Amino acid sequence: MASDPMRLPDFIGLGPPRTGTTWLHRMLQGHVDLPYGVKETQFFTTYYSKGIEWYAYHFRYATGERKIAEICPYFNAAKAPARIHRHLPGCKFLVTFRNPVDHAYSTYKMLLRGAFVRGSFDEVLKTRPHIDDSNRYAKQLTAWFEHFARERFLIMRYEELRDDPQDYLDRVCDFIGTARIPIVDRARGQQRANLIERAPKSRKLAQNARHLGYWLKRRHAYRVISALRSIGFWEFCNSGGEIFHPLTPEQREMLSDRYLPEVEALEQLLKVDLSEWKKPGAAPRQAAALGAGGS
Repeated sequence: MASDPMRLPDFIGLGPPRTGTTWLHRMLQGHVDLPYGVKETQFFTTYYSKGIEWYAYHFRYATGERKIAEICPYFNAAKAPARIHRHLPGCKFLVTFRNPVDHAYSTYKMLLRGAFVRGSFDEVLKTRPHIDDSNRYAKQLTAWFEHFARERFLIMRYEELRDDPQDYLDRVCDFIGTARIPIVDRARGQQRANLIERAPKSRKLAQNARHLGYWLKRRHAYRVISALRSIGFWEFCNSGGEIFHPLTPEQREMLSDRYLPEVEALEQLLKVDLSEWKKPGAAPRQAAALGAGGS
């Protein structure tokens, strides 16, 4: 008897990181088939050598009656577009862009929390160019367009999610081709996931926790990871230290100037107005959509 065909995603939320991917995963749970036991498989980056069967195993409970999706920030990974095209040529994608000033600082906090870097934001910005690379939206998006047609992408802004979660989610569902999901609990819908407010109390402890997490994930020990999360283990290891303060006006102005060419490049690529991102002040409360497909 022939073996059952592998079931693989129809849709991937590509990120970039720190743009609401955890929130979206939480909203889609129970409405589409997501990887079993884990939010991000990281297959097309970290675990590609394990083979497509390893990836498909995460969707073993999908019946084909619902859309299959993964929400994993592959957007910045150079090899991901070609790899995904090889295995998922008909896939659709969500890309959510965030004001690069806020995105850079949020990325720094994430890296410090996971003990990937050490030092102040200004120090890390000078020594870790990949923080800038993660904000080269136009360059990264062009690489994806070389493998997939423009109409396969829903492109939105993080500010849209922040200002109107229901409309953001409705547009995602419409694009995927699944029924709209009402956010019944308004407070839950507006709750920000993975909010990083403090640095780790101990860099060594955070580093060891990161290595443990990778070790468990390689072995599909997702129940252990979840159990440790439920008792606060990961939060204990990755928080409890110094409070992260907002960027100063001087830092915001410096970063606005720094990323101005990137913002203008994205404007030209998508034919949209991103003038609010060019201002050194706080991120806007309202944001216009970048559109889906060719719109």
